[in-house]
Amino acid sequence: MAVTISPVMNGRSANKRFGRFAWFTLGYNALVILWGALVRATGSGNGCGVNWPSCQGQVIPSGSELGTWIEFAHRTSSGVALLLVVGLVVWSFRVFKKNHRARKAAVWSLFFILVEALVGAGLVLFELVSENSSSARAVVIALHLANTFMLLGALTFTAWWGGGGAPITLKHPDKRGGWLLLAAGCVTGVGMLGAVTALGDTLFPMAEMQSLGQGIQGHFLVQLRSWHPMLAVFLGAVTVGVVYAFGRANAALRPWAFGVMALYVAQLGLGMLNIALAAPLWMQLAHLGMADLIWIVFVVYAALALRPS
Repeated sequence: MAVTISPVMNGRSANKRFGRFAWFTLGYNALVILWGALVRATGSGNGCGVNWPSCQGQVIPSGSELGTWIEFAHRTSSGVALLLVVGLVVWSFRVFKKNHRARKAAVWSLFFILVEALVGAGLVLFELVSENSSSARAVVIALHLANTFMLLGALTFTAWWGGGGAPITLKHPDKRGGWLLLAAGCVTGVGMLGAVTALGDTLFPMAEMQSLGQGIQGHFLVQLRSWHPMLAVFLGAVTVGVVYAFGRANAALRPWAFGVMALYVAQLGLGMLNIALAAPLWMQLAHLGMADLIWIVFVVYAALALRPS
């Protein structure tokens, strides 16, 4: 007996496969971001010289220096991430109708990952890597983190909507759209300052501060260290307050609200441990990974909270 599969079931199955691929692409990009932090923390940003996209003027470098291979691995993994996002866009055009929210989010993901690649190329070509401690590098690093969050957010929305998530609107009677935008700004602001602080931890290690001299201790990257934990507590309190206010009375939102809150508390703990241990490499990576996770969970929370009434 022949088995007939309805177009609706075919569509649902395609959406599920697309959603799984989108979540995989999101996870892979998060790992690439952590590898990028490893490049910065190990001073390997100039491992390929002032060459981009080639490495030491070659497609595959022939040198034996560890920094070269760390940077080359990052460029290679970033190229794979770009191909995954391109595949996500092509797939979205095949399974979703024009103007579908998942399709738009996939296109935005492509835009942000291209910006990510251009920023990375700019850091190399303008030599804003390795021991460079200029204000220009700090600004670019902060903007790089903001774009990274936008990329992760777009990929999260792509996966959420691709799997059948409802559309969103900022127009709610309780003004939650504006409040959640404020919370998103707080999370992004803390992340941007954290990225600059991590740069300072790499260039001016806390364990060596006494031997570096008074002049180094007056450097703006060193002075920013005291601002990051204070703003993290203050802006984190704003974010937690907003998330809790709209999540406490909503059964669908409550688990995600408590997820954001628990992760933020854990992040503050990691931050204090990071300071106590003088910012070792593994703690810097754990701190960044937690920041990315908080942002992703917050985006899902926002997608649920901003559904039309």
